[in-house]
Amino acid sequence: MNDNAADRRAAIWVDADACPKVIKEVLYRAAQRSGVTVTLVANQPLSVPRIPSLKVLQVSSGFDVADNEIVRRAVAGDLVITADIPLAAEVIAKGAHALNPRGERYSADTIRGLLNLRDFMDTMRASGNVGDGPPPLSQANRNAFAGHLDTWLARRKS
Repeated sequence: MNDNAADRRAAIWVDADACPKVIKEVLYRAAQRSGVTVTLVANQPLSVPRIPSLKVLQVSSGFDVADNEIVRRAVAGDLVITADIPLAAEVIAKGAHALNPRGERYSADTIRGLLNLRDFMDTMRASGNVGDGPPPLSQANRNAFAGHLDTWLARRKS
């Protein structure tokens, strides 16, 4: 597989181990209707629909193995779907786009602040001051995700 940006159209990389099923289904539909290459990267086997532009890349288990593979393969212009802020920061530094499954678009302007907030929240959790995880994915989250995805797909065509 050639990952040189000059030799291929922009693609979508999915940090699939933690990606909600409903968001994966949105991505499957996008692959089906647009033909964009969507690669789900996970350290466990995934069952996906048979769509020519939909791929699964299974990596070995281990801390950040999937993230590191996405960083290695993503190129400028690609879209990375992840809730992992450090991963988002790394692909943004390479010129790729990053989108949270909750519909939040990461950018070069916002990523530093998000990294700082993440570190602060890690410290708070470690001290026992924060216990709850994120709320369930809402319809507004799904709509925001789909809207950002559609915008990226439209730009990719031009």
